[in-house]
Amino acid sequence: MTVPARATRVDAAAAARLLDAGPVTILDVRTPQEFASLGHLPGARLLPVDLIASGPAVVPDDGSPVLVVCEHGVRSAHASALLVTAGVTPVYDLAGGMAAWRGAREHGPGPIHGPSSWLLQYAHLLPRGGRVADIAAGRGRHALLLAGAGFDVTAIDRDAAALQRLAAIAARLEWAITTEVRDLEEDVPDLGDGAFDMIVVTHYLHRPLMPALVRALAPGGLLIYETFTTAQAARGKPTNPAFLLEPGELPRLVAPLEVVAAREGDFDGRMLASVVARRAPTAPATA
Repeated sequence: MTVPARATRVDAAAAARLLDAGPVTILDVRTPQEFASLGHLPGARLLPVDLIASGPAVVPDDGSPVLVVCEHGVRSAHASALLVTAGVTPVYDLAGGMAAWRGAREHGPGPIHGPSSWLLQYAHLLPRGGRVADIAAGRGRHALLLAGAGFDVTAIDRDAAALQRLAAIAARLEWAITTEVRDLEEDVPDLGDGAFDMIVVTHYLHRPLMPALVRALAPGGLLIYETFTTAQAARGKPTNPAFLLEPGELPRLVAPLEVVAAREGDFDGRMLASVVARRAPTAPATA
């Protein structure tokens, strides 16, 4: 990767003036434990520095300022440099971090604004490199994270503008992301037989697509799937039953894959069902 440009480094007083002028997206790149126990800037979004690859997809793309903070200003320098290299602007880096901040702060936990907690929980099962499909990729929070980790990613979505931006970010970072504009509901695609070592789907459901996803996994390949259940309708969008899972439905939908892990309930403030499922490995050759 090319040497990244630098963000604008500001001290605590300048950061306070920036926040007063608002609106500003505050990206806190410390650990969840630091965020909760040491206190964070009011309204800050938590995205630990080891997940900063998702950052360009997490911050707004409207040209509003982004302030990156950590505890002492070391991790924030790295994180803000990646954002600038990705084309995010303007980016400010808090010199001295929260240790130098004397203004208002809040305490308590907060969700990670970036990759799905389900994906992170089972990251230890991911293959070491290989081909990944990010289905209904949106702005690319997972595509960027996985490409930054060395995977060859194909991001598929119907939003051409979002994928155009994602492709531009990937080019700046020199990461392997191919984008495909497809309306997965208008014309269910053939994704190939055994084309991907892993497929990631979050917050998206189109039941007729399931057989294509199963076929597209290579032998031993992993499907990480998470989306809303019917209980989410009482909390707001989505409300269309076509986009909501019935209780216990998801493990049945991914058959004949082997379900490695599953959950259903209230997670990260949403009513979700999630699975990690694996395609059977190729039978060993006979003598």
